[in-house]
Amino acid sequence: METKTILVDEHVNNDENYTQAVDNIRKGEVVAFPTETVYGLGADAMNAEAVDKIFEAKGRPTDNPLIVHVDSKETALEYVEEVPEKALQCMDAFWPGALTLIMQAKPDIFASNVTAGLPTVGIRVPNHPVALNLLKQLKRPVAAPSANTSGKPSPTLAEHVYFDMNGKIPLILDGGPTQVGIESTVLDMTCAPPVILRPGQVTKEQLEEVIGTVRLSSETKGNTPKAPGMKYAHYAPQAPLYLIEHNRKLIEKAIDHIHGKKKKIAVLSREDFVAADYCFPLAVDKLYDSLRRCDQTDADLILACVLPENEDAALMNRLEKAADHKWFS
Repeated sequence: METKTILVDEHVNNDENYTQAVDNIRKGEVVAFPTETVYGLGADAMNAEAVDKIFEAKGRPTDNPLIVHVDSKETALEYVEEVPEKALQCMDAFWPGALTLIMQAKPDIFASNVTAGLPTVGIRVPNHPVALNLLKQLKRPVAAPSANTSGKPSPTLAEHVYFDMNGKIPLILDGGPTQVGIESTVLDMTCAPPVILRPGQVTKEQLEEVIGTVRLSSETKGNTPKAPGMKYAHYAPQAPLYLIEHNRKLIEKAIDHIHGKKKKIAVLSREDFVAADYCFPLAVDKLYDSLRRCDQTDADLILACVLPENEDAALMNRLEKAADHKWFS
């Protein structure tokens, strides 16, 4: 399969570009497109065969549910039932935006492989002009996980998508770099108080300002997770990644130790370490790009320099998963 990339921005006549994307999705194909968080790999959420192509392209386990993207709050309400008042408050406060709400799905609407057979669905309205234009023209809900090989860093550029998906999907809409650079917050509205299943740009503090008490989830204990990112390994670069406390002397000692073993090291940090073979920025909006840049080096090991008590919750969540919770010692 040839994978075509089309530039879609304010400088380009977009009508034909969106027509190609809409036609592909209506035919049951998969199209990659930008959102404000990361690039998504989209298919018709009502077409099980189309959704199967998402799992095939990503190499993603089929018991991992997908987030459904829609063009408005009004559209979302057509697909869910038993909508709590707090869910409506979240929609008004944070949509369009990087917040996915888990609610009871109306029966027999979404393909069962979208929800992994659960009675619930995660749904959001993205805050990106390309995603919204696509959804409005398509007039269908789109199931869309991140457009990367399962387990690897999510894509924040169209070139990241092409690297992983070339030959696997027909079309990539290139809308430039994503603004947020990390996946949406996932909030389970089916319990009281609501539970954050995955941290993201919308923080616990911001949510509590709107709806009161919100709990943070521990990792899933059941066989089928309610939200993506809870059960399987995610975000991992090719070289082993370790967390290390952001203490300059400690990091320099670690670099010397690794060099003593004739190995090369990449460092993710907010400051430069000239002794490291490679050094890339550590920030929420640059994390996945930095991890992918590490993959382009010959580094044998990666150190991510963090201060756990001060770090953004979403950043620490992704780093801990990428490192499989391993600390350098």
